[in-house]
Amino acid sequence: MMGPAPSGPYAPAVAAGDTVFVSGQIPVDPATGAVPEGIGAQTRLAVANLLAAVRDASGGREFRIVKTTAFLADIGDLGGFNEAYAECIGRPFPARSCAAVSALPRGVLVEIEAMAVTGRLSSD
Repeated sequence: MMGPAPSGPYAPAVAAGDTVFVSGQIPVDPATGAVPEGIGAQTRLAVANLLAAVRDASGGREFRIVKTTAFLADIGDLGGFNEAYAECIGRPFPARSCAAVSALPRGVLVEIEAMAVTGRLSSD
């Protein structure tokens, strides 16, 4: 699955050696352009788009997400975000920062950016 097309002058993800840097991914369905309702559904779709961006940039190599930064439109959604994020990001969990922001593109509730490494880490 390929993620949604960028809405500005940036790449969804860029590989630099064994590291993949992923731009902020929002919960837009790449096939329809639709945004689901609720923090759980939006988090799941944002993570799916993030993983698709890593897969595309890594050329299909094995990878592991090592750091994410999440932006929430409402910090009151943190509990629902954490629940959905834990379901779909996979273990071992990456390092993470999370911040509330005043607004996100298209009025979405969450945006997630990441760093990934290809290959296995010694802690696996």
